[in-house]
Amino acid sequence: MIFFIFVSMKKNRHKCIAGLFFYMTFNAQVGIKTNNPNATLDVNGTASLRKELRVGGTATQVGNAGLNGQVLVSQGEGLPPVWKSLNVSFVEEGQYKLINSYLSTDQVGITSLSANVAADGIYQSNIGDDITDITKGKWVKIAAHESNFVIKNSKNKLNYQFQTGVELRAPAATTPQNITFTCGVFRNGKLVAVRPDKISSNNNSAKLGFQDYIFTLNYTEQDVPAGNQKIEIACRKIDSSSLTTEFTIGRNISNSNTISNAFTLESVFKLDIIEFVTY
Repeated sequence: MIFFIFVSMKKNRHKCIAGLFFYMTFNAQVGIKTNNPNATLDVNGTASLRKELRVGGTATQVGNAGLNGQVLVSQGEGLPPVWKSLNVSFVEEGQYKLINSYLSTDQVGITSLSANVAADGIYQSNIGDDITDITKGKWVKIAAHESNFVIKNSKNKLNYQFQTGVELRAPAATTPQNITFTCGVFRNGKLVAVRPDKISSNNNSAKLGFQDYIFTLNYTEQDVPAGNQKIEIACRKIDSSSLTTEFTIGRNISNSNTISNAFTLESVFKLDIIEFVTY
């Protein structure tokens, strides 16, 4: 059925006639700018809502307009939508927004810097050092912490958080030993963040020469160029008081001891990508 409804309106002391055209089928479907409505109300065009949107009403009770800041959430087919309060802050133009986060854990760690492996003796590291340049240090990567992603806005912040357990075992339990080491973050093969540290054992024979330590690196890099990026975590041994001192990063030295295990010394890496909001 096709209906024409004419409404008389007064405006600026002049009368005008407005016509509204719509199509209604026998099953009470209404179509605006469509002859084949697919719903009770099918609007083929732009809708403008000047007052509140109410949902969940009945024939005798007006629907709920929701509260300030609530959003309308679907409950699925056959069920009415409902208003929900979300604990999400809206980001405006000119602010930074968390685009993505990468989290990895690893219990394989680094065992190739242990006893009978000489330290590289290089105490200084510099931004831009190549991970493959052995004149800058003998870096060993933790493969599980590699991340690949794309930067879309060159105005950004990359926040790196790396934490790992470190373990040392002195060749003689009552003879203190120490190892100086460092771990760093590499982006596209170049060093962007680094922290040196040192682990020392004591003469506590009850611990059989074992000493555990927690290493942490937090750093924020800003304005990384747009494009493909690869992040890697690597560590190296700088100095050792004894060549026979055993040393691991991100795992335990031995599975037969009761001092530690791979779980308690596992490494964790978290990368947050934060970009500037533009519209």
